[in-house]
Amino acid sequence: MPTPSETNKRTQPTPPIAFGGGVIRSRWKVAAPSDEEGVGLGSDAGVIALLRDLAAVCPTSTEHLTLAEHARDWWPLAMRWALQSQVPQLPVVVASPRNTEEVQRVVRICAAHDVPLTVTAGRSGVSGASIPLFGGVVLDINDLHGVVSVDHQSGVVEVMAGTFGPDLEAEVARHSLTVGHFPQSFDISTVGGWVACLGAGQFSTRYGKIDEMVVGLEVVLADGTIIRTGGAPAAAHGPDLSSLFIGSEGTLGIITRVWLRAHDLAPTRRKAAYFFPTFSAGVRAMREAIRADATPAVLRLYDAVESQRSHGGDGRNSTLIVLDDGDREIVDATLAVVERCARTHGAVDAPQERVDHWLAHRNDTSGLQALTHKGFVIDTMEVAAPWSKMDQVYGEVCAAVSAVGGARSVSAHVSHSYLDGACIYFTFVGQISSRDINDETTTEHQDLYLALWDAAQRAALHAGGNLAHHHGVGLNRGRFMREALGDAFDVLVRMKQALDPNDLLNPGKLGLPTARGEMAFPPSPNGMAR
Repeated sequence: MPTPSETNKRTQPTPPIAFGGGVIRSRWKVAAPSDEEGVGLGSDAGVIALLRDLAAVCPTSTEHLTLAEHARDWWPLAMRWALQSQVPQLPVVVASPRNTEEVQRVVRICAAHDVPLTVTAGRSGVSGASIPLFGGVVLDINDLHGVVSVDHQSGVVEVMAGTFGPDLEAEVARHSLTVGHFPQSFDISTVGGWVACLGAGQFSTRYGKIDEMVVGLEVVLADGTIIRTGGAPAAAHGPDLSSLFIGSEGTLGIITRVWLRAHDLAPTRRKAAYFFPTFSAGVRAMREAIRADATPAVLRLYDAVESQRSHGGDGRNSTLIVLDDGDREIVDATLAVVERCARTHGAVDAPQERVDHWLAHRNDTSGLQALTHKGFVIDTMEVAAPWSKMDQVYGEVCAAVSAVGGARSVSAHVSHSYLDGACIYFTFVGQISSRDINDETTTEHQDLYLALWDAAQRAALHAGGNLAHHHGVGLNRGRFMREALGDAFDVLVRMKQALDPNDLLNPGKLGLPTARGEMAFPPSPNGMAR
């Protein structure tokens, strides 16, 4: 068990936004065995027994603010609710296991009491994946922390799932290594969250998404069985079982330990930046560079709106920033190919300081909080599409969002590139009738939020994009899962039924059907739970 001084040195979760005044309450009234404040547990003998059994295994808390913090993540819609001192749904208790065996015991206790279990760690997700939709127990794995071992010769790091990004990289740097996974949430997210939500770092064009970094997993199943998957550079003994849990968002099992591939620290870094006459021209240049096997760590193209806002554009041109790490010969050759492709499509040099500016501000989320406080509706949506569909996805999403009443801005950038396509990352902003924070304006805010998301996501799917690239599904995108996956969604449903027949783990997420109660989100047309 970590000492208080060790805990204080570790990275800790970061709340998304301050709560408003007054008692923090559940916005939804769904299947919680306590009252809406999460207190009054003494009236329910079953809950008393649950708390007693959990306290015999690991530290637990029913302290009100602790429950409230574990009832939310960085989902922008829930940030608006927080301004009214509301969380989606309060849990009954937060359990904080210190090792895999304690996770196993907590899972078996929840199964014995038939109480839903939702795993949290950094709580930095933006789709509501870690919200305890039906109350129950929140399993906080922040004490599953630390790098366990480093195989320097093979470049494999064994790390506990509750380890935050800065703590992982600080430890592996002592071995002259880097995992290379640097999402925007790097400072406030954990290894387990990266894997469970199939995240992507900002240097992924060189290092890959998190699924390409995973060597193996330790997972606790819904019946308490502890399994280990993977462990080799490659294999051909049936389907890859690690992939079953990567991206499963805690619905199929609880990831407690991860083995990750690590790279030697790069001796060379180079940067470049270009202005393109159009966004489409920049996309074509990126495609040609990637198809020529030039894969710099960072290759990001901003449209005219975002270029003017933050990347030195003039309101008409688009900005491409390039950064690569590695041996000098490889880095020089990579940037030479990128430059050739950029010139072919009309690019001119932009100041390299644009890259430095991006590096300095890439993880800054203060604008999200500021706009939320001012009453704006804001969110981002990232989808992947083939190169042949990129222009269509960009155009149709921008047109669909702009057509929504109350929409004020829509923009995009290309953030991650692959041989066959790329991720295009949209930001949309809407404005309601008043900046006042009250029940009426919050309902108006939610209605506009839903309208913007429905327009953007369905336009992306229609134009040839997918459902999500790296933010996952959670609660917010669950309503699109069958539309996006078609009949293949039934395979996911059957996997859930096979591995978790009692719907214990994170029920109601990934759009999966649940018998735990009515779905509170999205609301039905009359505003009630579904």
